[in-house]
Amino acid sequence: MKRRLVLTAAACGLAAPYAMAQPKSSRIIVAFSAGGPVDFVARSIADKLGAELGRTFIVENKPGANGALGAAEVMRSPPDGTTLWLTSVGAAAINPALYTKLSYDMDKDFAPVSLVTNNVEVLVANTKVPVNDAAEFVAWARKQPQPVSLASSGTGSIPHLAMEQFQDASKVEMIHVPYKGAAPAITDVIGGQVSATFLDVTAVLPHIKAGRLKPLGIAARKRHPALPDVRTFEEQGLAGVDSNNWYALFTSAQVPAATVAELNQAVHRTLADPAVLDKLRKSGTDPMASSPAELRELLHRDMAKWAQLIKAKNIKAE
Repeated sequence: MKRRLVLTAAACGLAAPYAMAQPKSSRIIVAFSAGGPVDFVARSIADKLGAELGRTFIVENKPGANGALGAAEVMRSPPDGTTLWLTSVGAAAINPALYTKLSYDMDKDFAPVSLVTNNVEVLVANTKVPVNDAAEFVAWARKQPQPVSLASSGTGSIPHLAMEQFQDASKVEMIHVPYKGAAPAITDVIGGQVSATFLDVTAVLPHIKAGRLKPLGIAARKRHPALPDVRTFEEQGLAGVDSNNWYALFTSAQVPAATVAELNQAVHRTLADPAVLDKLRKSGTDPMASSPAELRELLHRDMAKWAQLIKAKNIKAE
């Protein structure tokens, strides 16, 4: 009996440190389907972020309701910092103005952790459209007997709002053709069913390199390093076309500030890793960490910016 007790105690003694050594499982919630640009960024940072925090991060896709399902998953998770939400600007800064009733409140329900990437919009056209830049596209559009068509990844999406900015800057009316996602919009622009579209550089860069799409202008204040020869809209005399589809990490508002600070520093170290940087930059995105306060300021600034445009254009959610 004594021997059996000694063996049991020894076994317990071995098991305890082994259990403590196991990484704590954590989640990055992505409110989009697997394989998309937000999912790509999440999977690009998950391993390194986990290593920095001594955890294993699992990417979980919760698509639907324009980000609301992903938001709800974070809201009902334990407020211990083990569940993060990687979201684009749409669910965070556009939805509050686009929907009269929203199941979450960005200020009350979420704590900003860090900006992760900036994603520049580029205007791309079907290769048969007889223009080489945005200024020529505007001149060509003015000559057409009917308004030219521009696709977007959905009503109220960043590509749609960039198109609205473009119409205001050019004073040319265009037909908005909303799709359910970027993939079908790209397919129809390549096929010639629609003349052009605004999309993240990350989404269209492979098609540009393959010669399937023609880049016309960058909707940002400076040129994109992956497309150094494509001028900004401002360089082409079209001011005010500036849309940034940033991705950022948030967690539950109930997570202690000290834990949020720890998460923030881990994101900074992750985005400073050469392998992570190289992978993200090659995809066409711009890695960029921030402080929680800087992210909150960006969120509020963009909420006001897009709310003003949505109200002025009377844009309603589908």
